[in-house]
Amino acid sequence: MKENYCLQAALVCLGMLCHSQAFAPERRGHLRPSFHGHHEKGKEGQVLQRSKRGWVWNQFFVIEEYTGPDPVLVGRLHSDIDSGDGNIKYILSGEGAGTIFVIDDKSGNIHATKTLDREERAQYTLMAQAVDRDTNRPLEPPSEFIVKVQDINDNPPEFLHETYHANVPERSNVGTSVIQVTASDADDPTYGNSAKLVYSILEGQPYFSVEAQTGIIRTALPNMDREAKEEYHVVIQAKDMGGHMGGLSGTTKVTITLTDVNDNPPKFPQSVYQMSVSEAAVPGEEVGRVKAKDPDIGENGLVTYNIVDGDGMESFEITTDYETQEGVIKLKKPVDFETKRAYSLKVEAANVHIDPKFISNGPFKDTVTVKIAVEDADEPPMFLAPSYIHEVQENAAAGTVVGRVHAKDPDAANSPIRYSIDRHTDLDRFFTINPEDGFIKTTKPLDREETAWLNITVFAAEIHNRHQEAKVPVAIRVLDVNDNAPKFAAPYEGFICESDQTKPLSNQPIVTISADDKDDTANGPRFIFSLPPEIIHNPNFTVRDNRDNTAGVYARRGGFSRQKQDLYLLPIVISDGGIPPMSSTNTLTVKVCGCDVNGALLSCNAEAYILNAGLSTGALIAILACIVILLVIVVLFVTLRRQKKEPLIVFEEEDVRENIITYDDEGGGEEDTEAFDIATLQNPDGINGFIPRKDIKPEYQYMPRPGLRPAPNSVDVDDFINTRIQEADNDPTAPPYDSIQIYGYEGRGSVAGSLSSLESATTDSDLDYDYLQNWGPRFKKLADLYGSKDTFDDDS
Repeated sequence: MKENYCLQAALVCLGMLCHSQAFAPERRGHLRPSFHGHHEKGKEGQVLQRSKRGWVWNQFFVIEEYTGPDPVLVGRLHSDIDSGDGNIKYILSGEGAGTIFVIDDKSGNIHATKTLDREERAQYTLMAQAVDRDTNRPLEPPSEFIVKVQDINDNPPEFLHETYHANVPERSNVGTSVIQVTASDADDPTYGNSAKLVYSILEGQPYFSVEAQTGIIRTALPNMDREAKEEYHVVIQAKDMGGHMGGLSGTTKVTITLTDVNDNPPKFPQSVYQMSVSEAAVPGEEVGRVKAKDPDIGENGLVTYNIVDGDGMESFEITTDYETQEGVIKLKKPVDFETKRAYSLKVEAANVHIDPKFISNGPFKDTVTVKIAVEDADEPPMFLAPSYIHEVQENAAAGTVVGRVHAKDPDAANSPIRYSIDRHTDLDRFFTINPEDGFIKTTKPLDREETAWLNITVFAAEIHNRHQEAKVPVAIRVLDVNDNAPKFAAPYEGFICESDQTKPLSNQPIVTISADDKDDTANGPRFIFSLPPEIIHNPNFTVRDNRDNTAGVYARRGGFSRQKQDLYLLPIVISDGGIPPMSSTNTLTVKVCGCDVNGALLSCNAEAYILNAGLSTGALIAILACIVILLVIVVLFVTLRRQKKEPLIVFEEEDVRENIITYDDEGGGEEDTEAFDIATLQNPDGINGFIPRKDIKPEYQYMPRPGLRPAPNSVDVDDFINTRIQEADNDPTAPPYDSIQIYGYEGRGSVAGSLSSLESATTDSDLDYDYLQNWGPRFKKLADLYGSKDTFDDDS
């Protein structure tokens, strides 16, 4: 700081000295103040004289950042017309006049009242004028001048960025350009060395250097290794004044990262890997992993693995796990401890991408030996074949040997094996197996026509360890035996037209027949068709074998008539070509039908021949349909009638029944509940009628004896009741009415009127009860009570 202040003071003094020398010639060169100049022509020939300026100047200088106690003298204005008596007044105007720059109006001295900064403003333009102090009349025209701010070195260099980041490949040659840093200085580059910058490196040697004039950073050491050191911090300085003593400086930090190149081959950390695998492992199972280390990163560090040699190349394989950069060894084929107990592999690790610039560093690959031991495991039994196919003839007796399956224990212990059949595959239990030797036998005869192939599964398990089990499919083919006779392929039926004896026979067959045989083709076709020997000379029909497993049935004669015989049954013998051959007799039905002149069938029914020719088949169908509809209606009507609930006894009106009390004395009353049926008494219309039960069909009609029936006009009620009781007791179709306590028929009333005495005491009655005297001794009490009313009234 002291050096800067001293430098500024020296510059201020130097500037003032220069200014005084610059003004002196001006003052010496000032012309005498006068407003009489050369002559000019005016109006009316008047000659005008051009005035001359009495003072002239170009520019002033003032040093920036001056911090002295007094205002800085910028310069002095003076006119030749100024005689020093104080009559002239100097006026200053323009940029900064009155604020930054002030003028002494008498002496013309100009001072700077504030500290100026060239970087803020480099110059000011001002106007000066001399006027009469009293009248303010301009004595000279205004004149323009410039005040320049003289630069000093007061601004240090500044970099465009506080920090920089750059990358450079590792192993780069010396002088490789990394990055260029740039600084700027706010001082005047045209004045002195205040803005002349020089770059230097403060930190980062000896790895990097910087060009002093351009700021370009370059590598300074060869073969810098990223794997040794990846990042460097460099400090760059920019100094003005050309880097000389007293100059100002600025710094910036540059972070330089070495980028990776493939300059390192992969390397296994050990020379031999030991692994093991169980003989029970399945193909694809992982055995182990190897890893070659490569210090490079990114694609330069990618490694791929391969098996290049060894006796296990057929049994093992290796893949690359690119996430972990490991080689994964997997089982390719099953291994057997009893066959081979150890394998050796030679595994190679190589870079995927190789940089030709560093190929001289050596092969970018490495190899390692992998030894794999096979571990013993308790394995399940193994069948000697993956599947078995056996054959057996159909209809073979139970216990027939079908074939044998064989399995063994692959372990060194060679445990005994037991065999069994999976019953889920032999639900009908057609087969059985010997658990010790594996022989399969039938348990019942087989039918090829029902099932030609049978598939079962046989298990083999170790006796000492049932969990160690294996299975094998066994297919059993049932061989055909000629045990099925051929039969008609379809239910054939032939038709032949009625014809005259003189009409020639047709060469067309009545019907063509074929046969079907359930046996195999070796025991089936070819088929032979013929008539039975006993009717080989059948007068009506014959059979011709077409020798293509078909035959035609032909008529031997003409003149068939439906009136004589409308149906013929023709037996046909069919033989197959099996050994021994099988045959069967099948019956062919041949109908005699009516035909038109062209031979087309009209009708094959014998009844149709007798019916009226005018009655068509459609009419017959319509008649039958009507009959069926009527029968259905009748059946429905009868069904509905049966479902309807009806009373057991048919009455014309509702039958209301009540208890009839027999009064043998006056005190009987309601306690005597012996009841009798007097329905006829309650319903006079049914006296001579007979009431049957609807739910019982009587075996004979009961007719009451004439001698027991009372006279219609009889008034002997006792006889009437006894008669009815006797009829009911002797009637087998009548229910036991004497036990029924409720009567559904009340009747239409009695000629005797009401017998109740409930209203006798309060109501006068005009009825005549004298007839009660004629009803017998049972009504004597009533006759005494009611029949002597007149006498009682008279006595009263």
